[in-house]
Amino acid sequence: MKANRILFITQEITPFVPESTISNIGRYLPQATQDQGKEIRIFTPKWGIINERRNQLHEVIRLSGMNLIIDDTDHPLIIKVASLQAARMQVYFIDNDDYFHNRAMTADENGNEYSDNDERAIFFARGVLETVKKLRWCPEVIHCHGWISALLPLFVKKAYNEEPSFRDSKIVISLYDDNFESQFPENFKQKLLHKEMQEEAISSIETPVTYNELAKLAIRYCDGIIINGDNVSPELVEYAKSLGKPVLPKPADEEYNNACNDFYDTVFSQE
Repeated sequence: MKANRILFITQEITPFVPESTISNIGRYLPQATQDQGKEIRIFTPKWGIINERRNQLHEVIRLSGMNLIIDDTDHPLIIKVASLQAARMQVYFIDNDDYFHNRAMTADENGNEYSDNDERAIFFARGVLETVKKLRWCPEVIHCHGWISALLPLFVKKAYNEEPSFRDSKIVISLYDDNFESQFPENFKQKLLHKEMQEEAISSIETPVTYNELAKLAIRYCDGIIINGDNVSPELVEYAKSLGKPVLPKPADEEYNNACNDFYDTVFSQE
């Protein structure tokens, strides 16, 4: 079976942020997938470093306005959109004044990692899923890139698994060389509880939550893994293999787009 609707959830996408391995893949893999005749959607955070005027972002009022409660606090969800005219693609941006406005990605200009990165990841994951529901779109494969997207597999499989939009979705994650150094706060697991998320779903999360533990959480609930870096932790690769997950070794650059799309079909065909 072939997967025809692919949802890309990426931490970075050029030209909205500087070029990097993730941002270049975030830009060109969706285009190559669309060129193969597949239907795509792209979501990314509206980092504070993104120039809204230059990139012609505008708010989508019909998708905005929901409040997401994290740790007993309401956080308004703002959805913005911009077009990549040359590729005929739209990009949806998840925004919130508390988590993204005037703030960079993992760390500030002095290299200090944000103490609420855990809440930023929770807000981003839930914001994407709630917006896809509003779009009444049913992705067959969801491809996640970067630590900010690492909670999507957990939420899809344990909190949104009865939603029509995600009931049959398969999830692919890409593992990169990038990571973060700090640990998530001690009450991180408690913040995950909402809606249908039950204690048993998060009981396996070991604390303190480091980058590797967050990546292992994503691996446990995904359906396939793509290696996207030369220095991905061998511990994570072995962990994925120990769970019997399909793993696509890092493809050669010229084969990357086709290899990923073939992998989508492989994962989507799994029972």
